[in-house]
Amino acid sequence: MKLALDGKVAIVTGAGSGIGRAMALAMAEAGAAVAVVGRTLAKVEAVAGEIVASGGQALPVQADVSHSADVQAAVDATTATYGGIDILVNNAGISPSGRVTDITPAEWDECMAVDLRSVFLGARAAIPVMQVRGGGVILSTAGTFGLRAASNKAAYSTAKAGVINLTRAIALDYGPDQIRCNVICPGYVDTPLTAGVPPADRDRFLAATQPLPSVIQAPDVAALAVYLASDAARMITGQVFVIDGGQQAGLYQP
Repeated sequence: MKLALDGKVAIVTGAGSGIGRAMALAMAEAGAAVAVVGRTLAKVEAVAGEIVASGGQALPVQADVSHSADVQAAVDATTATYGGIDILVNNAGISPSGRVTDITPAEWDECMAVDLRSVFLGARAAIPVMQVRGGGVILSTAGTFGLRAASNKAAYSTAKAGVINLTRAIALDYGPDQIRCNVICPGYVDTPLTAGVPPADRDRFLAATQPLPSVIQAPDVAALAVYLASDAARMITGQVFVIDGGQQAGLYQP
């Protein structure tokens, strides 16, 4: 079965750069019309422009995914433009550092809103549209810190763990509606989010923790997203997919 998304309509959040941009480009290349969603209009317009220049269909949408009205507006705009929604990718997120005694309640709340509440809001807005279409796919990016907590990442680790169990709950509740819901957990990926890490520090970390020697690239994660969104994965739901070069295969000391 081909990994084709011909005739599908996808929403990708956090699509202005990094993994989200790669997912939007890959889904468009596979044949989907893509709503490119992000907080910075210039960035989502640039990604949408790349898609259109390559012969695809794209709609740039400026939205803060932690705000219910913005999420609903993005779903409404996509539905009005393309007639429905088949794929929702909840990729937007932030990655604050800090222990529970270091971060403020406001910082905790912001992380929960952007990394976890946004998944709830996205699913809540998109599922009724998918039900009308006869089914759909919801993918969320959690990261390996959702599987195992990391030091100095209290809020982020908690939010991403929540994304994993929320995904399972959605899969159970809406499977009868032919709506599949899965999580992608990337490890260390070469993106603007990690650009500030000195290459020497990155290489030492990966050598100590990742069996495969290459640095994961955003298109590697996007390829997995296209597979999970396609009919080739039609019987896969409620699952966690790790793409980390083998880090979670054993114990390590970063």
